[in-house]
Amino acid sequence: MPSSASPDQGDDLEACVLRFSDLDLKGTSLINPSSRLKAELDISTKKKYSFAKKKAFALLVKTKEVPAPPFECKEKWWKCCQQLFTDQTSIHRHVATQHANEICQETVSVLKQLAATSSTSKNLKSTDKSNPRKEDLTRNYELSAWLPDISCFSPDELISGQGSDEGEVLLYYCYCDLEDPDWICAWQTALCQHLHLTGKVRIATEGINGTVGGSKLATRLYMEIMLSCPLFKDHLCKDDFKTSKGGACCFPELRVGVFEEIVPMGISPKKVSYKKPGIHLSPGEFHKEVEKYLSQANQEQSDTILLDCRNFYESKIGRFQGCLAPDIRKFSYFPSYVDKNLELFKEKRVLMYCTGGIRCERGSAYLKAKGVCKEVFQLKGGIHKYLEEFPDGFYKGKLFVFDERYALSFNSDIVSECSYCGAPWDQYRLCSTPQCRQLVLTCPSCQGQGFTACCVTCQDKRSRQAASPGQSGFKEECECTARRPRVPREPLQRERRPSSPRAQAEC
Repeated sequence: MPSSASPDQGDDLEACVLRFSDLDLKGTSLINPSSRLKAELDISTKKKYSFAKKKAFALLVKTKEVPAPPFECKEKWWKCCQQLFTDQTSIHRHVATQHANEICQETVSVLKQLAATSSTSKNLKSTDKSNPRKEDLTRNYELSAWLPDISCFSPDELISGQGSDEGEVLLYYCYCDLEDPDWICAWQTALCQHLHLTGKVRIATEGINGTVGGSKLATRLYMEIMLSCPLFKDHLCKDDFKTSKGGACCFPELRVGVFEEIVPMGISPKKVSYKKPGIHLSPGEFHKEVEKYLSQANQEQSDTILLDCRNFYESKIGRFQGCLAPDIRKFSYFPSYVDKNLELFKEKRVLMYCTGGIRCERGSAYLKAKGVCKEVFQLKGGIHKYLEEFPDGFYKGKLFVFDERYALSFNSDIVSECSYCGAPWDQYRLCSTPQCRQLVLTCPSCQGQGFTACCVTCQDKRSRQAASPGQSGFKEECECTARRPRVPREPLQRERRPSSPRAQAEC
């Protein structure tokens, strides 16, 4: 699967990049870097330069995006140089006039990527084009051998349709033994850049976990490559990919890295393996189990527990009726939660669920390893797949996602409230104190009154910061996290979770 640049383009691109090598990209001595760069190009490469500059400009503008307030008709604003821009014309003018050097540097980067793609494409013509064996893939094959052929598409086709209305976000994971995660990391980085995808990809010896966004064409090509790669094709199927409306704009950048775990539970995969999970239930099977559980007259005495293994801020805006939703802030607290509440799970049938299924794989393995449960089941494909089949089923509210959308809506139910006035509200925004990364539910009315911080402490931080701009040493910890036990202990006799929106303000 060679990459897209044709052989006759390679020499021009490589020559183009060689001309850039004399430029001091970190210097500020260039009065007009764009003019200098363009002067370095001959006629045959000016087209490529023009494309690279446009892409560099677009990428720089994208990094300046911030969510617009919920009550605004626009979905995004832009923030740069301590200024807020509410329309594209003004941010474009600002970037063009104030950030010419950065555009210059990014243009060079884009051209180098094009040159590298072209060069490797030529090299492949003299090598064996047959598919590599799985055991030889990471040792003997260049990264470019596993980049899709995009020569039949124009660059605009891959880049266009990346916005939230036309693009797509792809969510998937695959547990399988990987011998060379560093090679896969380099390949995934090249693959995503090749397709203009942003997002997050975690790789470990236990598998891969990815959430990427871009045009629908780009996500389709990415999925096809993943399904055909010998490392994953025996473990992944098309149904393992979850799609939602979005695009490259949902992520500020591309982050690909090698970790010990593909989802951070805080326990080495050598101690708790993905190979010993709970019993997988399809969305239909899980739906029937939940229906059976909810139909019981006394859930407190039931031998079944419907367990949400996500974080409290996720379950706060959406969850299954009658669930047990732990009041934990991170999944790495889940093992401690199980240990502290082990008696609660004794001789119980546990129905476990999470966003896409990945946390349940090792979460259920950990719970099973304790040897106290009667049975442990998990929802295959997670809430995402369940809502595709049962949008009006037993899951009520929004589905939290870890990107700039914050939540996906499959039904009209609102199960959470504004933190200030108690009105039904489920649209998260970041705490207005820059040093705090907590999420806050504050309705438009309360936002208009200035209630935009996650708690009184943070509200006070913001006031002090405004009075003393030089102060920047605030800690991230705030009142709303300090007052919450890191790992709560559940009462053995649980009350059934209320189903009315007003009653479900807190998890």
